[in-house]
Amino acid sequence: MIDRTQPGLQELRRARRAGAWLLWAVFGFSIFVNLLMLTGPLFMLQVYDRVLGSRSEETLVALFLLVAVLFGLMMVLDYARGRVLARFGARFQSQMDDRVFEAILRRAVVPSERAAPASGLRDLETVRTLFASPVVIALFDIPWTPVFLAAIFIFHPWLGWLAVAGSATLAIITLLNNWLTKSKTLEAQVVSQRAQSFAEQARRAAEVVRAQGMSASVADRWHDLRDASLETSMRASDWTGIFTAISKSFTLFLQSAMLALGAYLVLQGEVTAGAMIASSILMGRALAPVQQALGQWNMVQQARAAWYSLAQLLEKTPELREAHALPQPHANISVAGVSVMAAGAKAPTLKAVSFYLGEGEALGVIGKSGSGKTTLAKTLLGLTRITAGEVRFGGATLDQYDPDALGSYIGYLPQNIVLFSGTIAENIARMSTQPDDAKVVEAAKRANAHEMILSLPDGYKTVVHGDDAQLSGGQRQRIALARAFYGDPVLLILDEPNSALDNDGSIALNSAVRDFKARGRAVVIMTHRPSAISECDRLLVIEGGQIKADGARDEVLKSMVSNVETIKQSLTQAKSS
Repeated sequence: MIDRTQPGLQELRRARRAGAWLLWAVFGFSIFVNLLMLTGPLFMLQVYDRVLGSRSEETLVALFLLVAVLFGLMMVLDYARGRVLARFGARFQSQMDDRVFEAILRRAVVPSERAAPASGLRDLETVRTLFASPVVIALFDIPWTPVFLAAIFIFHPWLGWLAVAGSATLAIITLLNNWLTKSKTLEAQVVSQRAQSFAEQARRAAEVVRAQGMSASVADRWHDLRDASLETSMRASDWTGIFTAISKSFTLFLQSAMLALGAYLVLQGEVTAGAMIASSILMGRALAPVQQALGQWNMVQQARAAWYSLAQLLEKTPELREAHALPQPHANISVAGVSVMAAGAKAPTLKAVSFYLGEGEALGVIGKSGSGKTTLAKTLLGLTRITAGEVRFGGATLDQYDPDALGSYIGYLPQNIVLFSGTIAENIARMSTQPDDAKVVEAAKRANAHEMILSLPDGYKTVVHGDDAQLSGGQRQRIALARAFYGDPVLLILDEPNSALDNDGSIALNSAVRDFKARGRAVVIMTHRPSAISECDRLLVIEGGQIKADGARDEVLKSMVSNVETIKQSLTQAKSS
């Protein structure tokens, strides 16, 4: 059962109401368009009952010229309301675009939501398409159906009752169509999205699929999903098609029945031939919007499903409250009793983690895979919901900062490097539409990536296309490190920063961290490689989401690691390099 009071639906309704004046304009145009639709029946009535009877060519010419003017005016008004509806849909989409895009990005941070297909923008496009479609115009015309039916009663009650019975039958067909096809259309959408999501996963992992001989098995799985999608789509289409065919055939039969009844009444001398033709045309006008709505009912069902899908997305991702503008924080971070429990998990990923990092310090976080290092990094970034405890950055909790402002104070190098389609300079400048060239070069120099970038064919203007293989893993990682330095952050959080670096790259990374600390900034490094902790003052050992050791680097290594002397030698070599 849908809760129509949920905040997501209310937010969508507010956006829709913001353009309500456009709908009132469409309503006004619809009044005149539907009044002008009486032109055809009235013209037919006059031709059959007056022109043919009087054999007056002048009357025919005058009536025809008047009809031409009226139909021309109807064309202009009909075109105008179509344009207004299109702008209403565009206005609704433009109002919700940023909100939905931001919600998609925020939901993508949640691990349980990351694998789900991001359909929010597609749902918004579906709703906008419906607002601008002829089916909405038909909904504005449907209230005029009783007016046209009442006009038929003027000619003869029998004709009127036949038209009412036909309209009631079409209304029943429409309701049955809605009731019987709603769930089938929704099921078809869900299965289709599942197939599309799997196809996109396969496309992104194409190299692994080919290299591991998985092409046939992946194709089989995709075919199974696609076949299920086609089956559900065809089932929904078949049901919709049944009602569309019934309504179309019944409408044509009803027009013939109206002519037959009209002819009988003409033979009985109760109506004129003009009234017979005019009543048939009026009935066609009365039933046209109902038939049009029924013929495009699949679009209505899809838009309805998209509307409630958008409402759920907005419900799960409430609007961020406006944060008070805070000055640039000092480079210290305090973690007090932080626990993190992932959705659906049986045990917390982090358990009562506490530590303090001051200015000019570098903290190395080490532990086995799955111990919670990456979760801790995302918690420090404010990307993970904290179950208990708090994280303070520069004395303020993370939620007191505006998310974009917080991101500008923290440089982040993720474990999985992502570059966006654009130039290297734009990627370093965090995809700013107007990157500051001086700051871009400064960030690249701090990351010791300047010379590497200059060696590329077009230097900073080299265009990369997302995840293409134009750059090596090490080059991508150094560019991402430069992006972390952009904007002069006060805290660096590096997750496996040298996983793709060679010896020269590791030396450059250590030099960058050393210079960053010298400027009174703080660094947190998540790693399992000894070379990455050569510049760390302290070590934090995490096991099973809990801190097992915290202290000076050499003391922790001595107490926790058996081959400590070998590691110390490698650290000394790294520092001397």
